[in-house]
Amino acid sequence: MSEVKSKEAQNMPPDSQVKPEKELYPMSNWKYDAFGWVMSIIIDLFFREVSHRGAWYVPKKGPVLFIAAPHHNQFVDGITLQRTLRNEAGRRVSLLIAQKSVHGFVGWGSRQTGSVPVGRAQDSAKPAKGLIYLPDPINNPNIIRGIGTDFEKEAEVGGMIFLPSVKGRSGSSVDIAEIIGPEEIRTKRAFSGQLPMQQLTGRDDIDQDGKFANKDVKGPKDGYKGTKYKLAPHIDQTQVYQAVFDRLKSGGCVGIFPEGGSHDRTELLPLKAGVAIMALGTLAQDPDCGLTIVPVGMNYFHAHKFRSRAVVEFGAPFEVPNDLVHKYSNNERREAIGRLLDMCTVALNTVTVSSPDYDTLMCIQTARRLYTTGKKLPLTHVVELNRKLSKGFSKFKDDPRIIKLLENLHNYNKELRYLGIKDHQLESAKRSLPKVIWLLISRVVQLLVLSIGVIPGLILFSPVFVTTKYISIQKAKTALAGSTVKIAGRDVMATWKIMVAIFLAPAVYNFYCIIFAYTRGWGYAPDWLRWWAVFIIGWIIFPLITFAALRFGEIGMDIAKSLRPLVLALSPTSSYSIQRLRQRRVELTNEVVTVINDLGPDMYDDFERSRMVKDPVFPGGATSIPDLASMDAPESPTMLSRKNTTASSRALPRNESFSNIGSIAMFATRPPSRSRSRSSSSGGGFGSGGFPVSGFTTLDSKEGFDEATSKIRQAMQERGQMRRRKSGGGGGHFSDAESDKTD
Repeated sequence: MSEVKSKEAQNMPPDSQVKPEKELYPMSNWKYDAFGWVMSIIIDLFFREVSHRGAWYVPKKGPVLFIAAPHHNQFVDGITLQRTLRNEAGRRVSLLIAQKSVHGFVGWGSRQTGSVPVGRAQDSAKPAKGLIYLPDPINNPNIIRGIGTDFEKEAEVGGMIFLPSVKGRSGSSVDIAEIIGPEEIRTKRAFSGQLPMQQLTGRDDIDQDGKFANKDVKGPKDGYKGTKYKLAPHIDQTQVYQAVFDRLKSGGCVGIFPEGGSHDRTELLPLKAGVAIMALGTLAQDPDCGLTIVPVGMNYFHAHKFRSRAVVEFGAPFEVPNDLVHKYSNNERREAIGRLLDMCTVALNTVTVSSPDYDTLMCIQTARRLYTTGKKLPLTHVVELNRKLSKGFSKFKDDPRIIKLLENLHNYNKELRYLGIKDHQLESAKRSLPKVIWLLISRVVQLLVLSIGVIPGLILFSPVFVTTKYISIQKAKTALAGSTVKIAGRDVMATWKIMVAIFLAPAVYNFYCIIFAYTRGWGYAPDWLRWWAVFIIGWIIFPLITFAALRFGEIGMDIAKSLRPLVLALSPTSSYSIQRLRQRRVELTNEVVTVINDLGPDMYDDFERSRMVKDPVFPGGATSIPDLASMDAPESPTMLSRKNTTASSRALPRNESFSNIGSIAMFATRPPSRSRSRSSSSGGGFGSGGFPVSGFTTLDSKEGFDEATSKIRQAMQERGQMRRRKSGGGGGHFSDAESDKTD
């Protein structure tokens, strides 16, 4: 039949032949690579280190939907993800970008990389007149009534209604199902939660779940007039979804940040339904396309700061179960979308670090430093340990030991801030007075020498530094004022710093080069050298001076940060405070180790055998992380049901390879210890002798051999990745993410 149709098509007149449908948002490979190469240079200048982990998880061919979170760095997230995928996995990815951002340089760059613009309701939401309230929140919470409103003119069916944010807490939103009159509408679902119900009723008898204690009172609080609100029109995403379907069905890659927008919170935002619709819609149109979903964790340390660090972590890919596709195709979309969103949330929790607030996150990072005292960890492993501790602290948050530990960690951090020093700088307190004086003098001399290379570039680039900082702060304030999810607006600062520098730095250098050419290199250029040659030489000299200042400045900043504890050690009063705090650190370290060792086995069945150990091939070298599949139940996101996926899903497992085949006990150069003790002579921490990595438990069944084969294959793949990176001149890792350690 297909041959007959093709012959008929050949015999048809040229004007009547059906032309292939033009791709809505095409991608040009050479434009994509050229733009990515330029932006890679900028990313390398802005970040001190961008590490990656698990890139071998990414399928080499076939359609892939990348779900990345948390969205902490606005446009920088997309560029960093595209760069990592192109360099480490050889894949090009089309990102979904907000429609309001498709203008100027960002819009031009998005077109070069085949990005798909998406209209978002929150971007088009505008304040509407009047106030709104719930007339009957108990019996009919879907009815919203207004005072001085005009819903018939300002609202539309399919649009959205937004409540205002309060004290950093994002405002809720619902879809409009029916416009009953100018002062009354019906929503598709009711508002839920304590804050929205308080905003719409003014009542105080509401619990955390939004339930009313006094159900005899049907309406709002007496005299309550209502709350302000915003309205957004209905946005038709048909073309956007079809463009994504076509890209995936043709074997391409699509990337999305499913939280719906950038933010600077410490936890993941609820995922938007669009990511599930894209996956299910693609499979509904082509069930055999082979679509896989890969979670990506965008983990930053001080994301808004210049020369900060980042880790891009890829999780294990998973496929959408056939029963969900069947439900989606048979008008059971709510159930299918909900379950797939749960699966995506669980997958993202395996590659991200979440905490309820900033103070808790700081306590988790402090606990990780204390638990791994003396161990040099690569940046990727720092992220992994933070994630494990975050899961543990979340699971046992009501345990008295965890409550007490968090309080002690918080007080310890408070004392460090009071003294103005970092945790690792307490080591200065161990030095004798003559050694402290010698170190202080030598480091001051080093700082003076380095300043010779820093000051010229700092002066030349100061207009760019000052301007980027000022504009980024102003843009953060603007973004914060117009957002319901941001806390300080820091997620936009790195983007604006980079964008302003991209345009301002060439203008500043050009100005310097004009002066350099006009003065003929301040009289040092020979007479036979043309002015344009002097101009070109200036474009070589001035950027080199700035780059040298950058490199010398990094070293100088590390040295400058180490001076304060040395100065404090010279003061008798401050020295006593540091000594006392150092003793407190030892006690707190023992407490951290004890609590983790007591609760760890309750969270991980093989806690004793799955700790970090010294690499037996390189004694005293970097540590390696064992197979994480051995730490948690090997449950796949595809095995989850809707009813058992809650916030506690952060404790669910992630699959990762052995970073070195030597870390598998059956291949190790020395046998594992038989000790099962929770403590050891080395303090019970990571890397101690009492915590060997176990091999495979049983090899006397087909399942055991299959498991062994799978782990060996994963280990060899990771080993190959490491070897290729080393052969390509890859640098080493830093041992800490929060600060640069300088002795």
